[in-house]
Amino acid sequence: MKIPDYLNKVRQIKITKKDLITFEEEVKKYYEDAKIKAPVHLSKGNEKEIIEIFQYVHPGDWVFSSWRNHYHALLHDLDPELLMEDIIDGRSMSTNSIDPKFYSSSIVAGIIPIAVGAAYSLKMKKSERRVWCFIGDMTFETGIFYESYKYVKNFNLPLQFVVEDNDLSTNTPTAKTWGGIKREVPDDVIYYSYERGYPHHGTGNWVLF
Repeated sequence: MKIPDYLNKVRQIKITKKDLITFEEEVKKYYEDAKIKAPVHLSKGNEKEIIEIFQYVHPGDWVFSSWRNHYHALLHDLDPELLMEDIIDGRSMSTNSIDPKFYSSSIVAGIIPIAVGAAYSLKMKKSERRVWCFIGDMTFETGIFYESYKYVKNFNLPLQFVVEDNDLSTNTPTAKTWGGIKREVPDDVIYYSYERGYPHHGTGNWVLF
């Protein structure tokens, strides 16, 4: 994983790898006990990389994430108890907050144009803050990513894309899904690969759609 030279570390992360794993294990238990009556998408296997990245994310920055967002939310200082309440109430894939600034969506690529708009707003306000948009390798292959990436470059918007590559588009290898090859990642996009530790949806004990 390479961090672009224009980024600087802005904070030390207090949350540990163990903290992240323990949180997801608690969600797993609630889900298997039928306490959560909505889909959940759990993270596992990318703790080291995501903790490193969040050292560069200012507490005042906007963070956009997808359906697998619990790690991002915790590392951006969402209250763990409130986050767990959201998950139990069925909002695992749509956790949002104004303070800290966090937005997630279950729609593939749905966060990208919203993140671009937020970045444009920050530029208009001459803010020092930045937008971070975390996407998977499936979303990275979509046309909306490339349109938005070019727009961000052309207008010099304060938006940092991060591609989290588990080599799966839902449950199919990404290269196979998108015609046999995977696109090259631009140098100014943060990229890392990891092996998914949980199934696309749920915990593995229920039927996977």
